[in-house]
Amino acid sequence: MASDKRPPITLACEKCKRRNYVTTKNKTNTRERIELKKYCRWCRERHPHKETR
Repeated sequence: MASDKRPPITLACEKCKRRNYVTTKNKTNTRERIELKKYCRWCRERHPHKETR
């Protein structure tokens, strides 16, 4: 069972805007939205992926 401190978040590609990844983050330590450089299989390149709501 997932706790409320580590909710699941969705990461979307900045270039094509597709939602590619689902991960968790610690809400008490990281209040702002995260941005990770991940591989997008539709763009076939590495682009920044930002947290969506």
